[in-house]
Amino acid sequence: MIHPIPADSWRNLIEQIGLLYQEYRDKSTLQEIETRRQQDAEIQSSADGSPTSEETPEEDEEEEEEELASPPERKALPHICLLSNPHSRFNLWQDLPEIQSSGVLDILQPEEIKLQEAMFELVTSEASYYKSLNLLVSHFVENERLKKILHPSEAHILFSNVLDVMAVSERFLLELERRMEENIVISDVCDIVYRYAADHFSVYITYVSNQTYQERTYKQLLQEKAAFRELIAQLELDPKCRGLPLSSFLILPFQRITRLKLLVQNILKRVEERSERECTALDAHKELELVVKACNEGVRKMSRTEQMISIQKKMEFKIKSVPIISHSRWLLKQGELQQMSGPKTSRTLRTKKLFREIYLFLFNDLLVICRQIPGDKYQVFDSAPRGLLRVEELEDQGQTLANVFILRLLENADDREATYMLKASSQSEMKRWMTSLAPNRRTKFVSFTSRLLDCPQVQCVHPYVAQQPDELTLELADILNILDKTEDGWIFGERLHDQERGWFPSNMTEEILNPKIRSQNLKECFRVHKMEDPQRSQNKDRRKLGSRNRQ
Repeated sequence: MIHPIPADSWRNLIEQIGLLYQEYRDKSTLQEIETRRQQDAEIQSSADGSPTSEETPEEDEEEEEEELASPPERKALPHICLLSNPHSRFNLWQDLPEIQSSGVLDILQPEEIKLQEAMFELVTSEASYYKSLNLLVSHFVENERLKKILHPSEAHILFSNVLDVMAVSERFLLELERRMEENIVISDVCDIVYRYAADHFSVYITYVSNQTYQERTYKQLLQEKAAFRELIAQLELDPKCRGLPLSSFLILPFQRITRLKLLVQNILKRVEERSERECTALDAHKELELVVKACNEGVRKMSRTEQMISIQKKMEFKIKSVPIISHSRWLLKQGELQQMSGPKTSRTLRTKKLFREIYLFLFNDLLVICRQIPGDKYQVFDSAPRGLLRVEELEDQGQTLANVFILRLLENADDREATYMLKASSQSEMKRWMTSLAPNRRTKFVSFTSRLLDCPQVQCVHPYVAQQPDELTLELADILNILDKTEDGWIFGERLHDQERGWFPSNMTEEILNPKIRSQNLKECFRVHKMEDPQRSQNKDRRKLGSRNRQ
């Protein structure tokens, strides 16, 4: 049955959303964490007591009105007042008066209600995001005093094409609103997402690619222009900003395009398999993945080019010079290690130093081995293609040889095999170097890409920003497979939603204890990333025709 929502009623709901996107996103992700915790705790307690059902509980990403008590062994999450603030507008689809009075909740199956909630969250979060963008533009970008302080080129770098991003968000939100007004039981939203991701979301790539220059310009302006610093501090104190800094508004587009992909994933987990809605969601997810990948590549390209130029200037070659700068090359890891020189003695019978410092630059296709020399320079004495590197861990040989591993260059700069015995400062540093030098080396645990239906998993409970190229930036509620870990508190993991790998501190996460939950997470991941199948191809033209008919 069709139950249209009056346009005025729906627009009033959108306008009354009281949370800025930063607040909305924080609340949503924290409740995802708490939902998983409750699932884990319930199943664990059932396993200890009464028998459990054969059906595996699904990962539930929808918002719940009541706070969920966390098991006593869990660490406390950072306190965010929104979780307990009764005045925050953070509605569920099933709580809308129109839904309550229509009687549809008595007709729909529980899984369909969950799907409606997932689609509803995508729409309301877009409204919250647009609200935050609008505040960024009206309060900061169009501030007359700020315009006088900033040179046009500084303003362009700082705010980039945010007006284009906001215009696209506005049109996108209007289409989503029109779909909601057609029927209180939402037919689909992923067809709209697909069309916008394919045709309009390139504005995000332009904005996010500017991020490196944006961050640098913002820091320089704060340091060098007192008038800018004072005005920004004054504007941030305005109650409209809810205590949030300008930097949290500037990063909104990148956060949104990433989150949008996760919201589509959440819808994809709810739709019936081999249905038209599944095909539409898969297409939308694929297009969003392309946009997110292009955004990431844009950011990396800007920062990598500058980094490679800087490294090239610091190198002096003792061997035949190797061109460092290349469009297809980037830095994976750099740092100091100790090279074991062996117990050789000089003519005066004085024992030489057992270890001497060397410095490694590891690129995606090349290893360069150097010694640090005065003037912040590096003298290169060996190199090898990354594909011709092999590593081997030594068994524990006492304190002297702790954290020592063998690095073998199958073909070095002199076209011969070379072996280095290297000592790291800690166990985690040794494992990180070994993982980076030989990425195909077998890890302690198996990657989910092997389709093993159980693997140690963690979820992120504290956000983490990568400090080195081999580390992984974590967002709240990320789920990761553990591929390796060290005794001194580091994990090498693979994030399920994008298969990105890297190291991160274990105290930023907590383990998912129940094997059924872990298995369910993997199955959902396989479903999201499954390859193109014949039914998707057959339905593609039909979906496009249906989309045109709606217009």
